[in-house]
Amino acid sequence: MADIQLIPARRIETEFIEKNSRFITNAAPVFSVDDAKAFIAEIESKYPDASHHVPVYLIGHGSSTVAHCSDNGEPSGTAGQPAMAVLQGSGLGDIAIVITRYFGGTKLGTGGLVRAYSDSVRLLIENLPLAKKVSTTTLMFVIPYALYEQTQLIIHNYFGLVSDEAFGADVTLTVRLANEHLEAFKKQMAELTRGKVEFILIEKNDQTIMPIR
Repeated sequence: MADIQLIPARRIETEFIEKNSRFITNAAPVFSVDDAKAFIAEIESKYPDASHHVPVYLIGHGSSTVAHCSDNGEPSGTAGQPAMAVLQGSGLGDIAIVITRYFGGTKLGTGGLVRAYSDSVRLLIENLPLAKKVSTTTLMFVIPYALYEQTQLIIHNYFGLVSDEAFGADVTLTVRLANEHLEAFKKQMAELTRGKVEFILIEKNDQTIMPIR
């Protein structure tokens, strides 16, 4: 899938120390400039006594992105741009990052700042749980208990996410699947149930966050 759009699966925070300066890096999935600005403001209020809060965000993917960064009081070109360069090289989109610095009393110099802010983003990306943004369909269907385990295996093989299970006379499952797997999943379920399974459409979503296993 060459067109996978990688995004953060959830929020994350990493931290490291460089010559007594403390660099705390926070990231979150965001899907608009307003989302990014709200996240940046949230981190600024979380660490109100920090020396700097360097914001970097990319909304969208590929050629249709909105990119923003700022040095936030650090010497020009030593913080926001180096952080952005690492982020843009990662293949990620729909992400906001805030690098919070507590000055430790020792000046890092221009080169030291560039390395520290670049390394902050690299460390975060190394630890970032990834997801992909895909078009999905959520289906509800009923199966007999005798087919439950085989159905679970089929769902797993097509990377489906079970959002609800109801156990009555039979088992009612609600499953979300990437559209690229939808028809193959339906076909295999029809084979398993000898054509007896009936699917009820619950939802279609063009911007679903699906964690990558």
